[in-house]
Amino acid sequence: MSLAKAREHLAKYGLEGKIMELSTSSASVVEAANAIGCKEREIVKTLSFMLGENPILIAVAGDYKINNAKFKEAFGTKAKMIPFEEVESRIGHAVGGV
Repeated sequence: MSLAKAREHLAKYGLEGKIMELSTSSASVVEAANAIGCKEREIVKTLSFMLGENPILIAVAGDYKINNAKFKEAFGTKAKMIPFEEVESRIGHAVGGV
């Protein structure tokens, strides 16, 4: 999703003014936390998985990892992350900071 699309979407909820445009990279949890001056656990990261033929997104705290046993219990299948080179075409946004 481009910044323009994100701004347009957030405008529907009166939130377009909440967008922070950074002068440094926010492509990783560490970079994002450093850029805005918070702890890694206060950053939300989005992880993309395939559930059968459908992509799903899971938002978690920046310092969390997916527990494979809990994933399988919740979704009935093993966790399979979308390969890096397929993420943008499957979910509409490239890997990295938003």
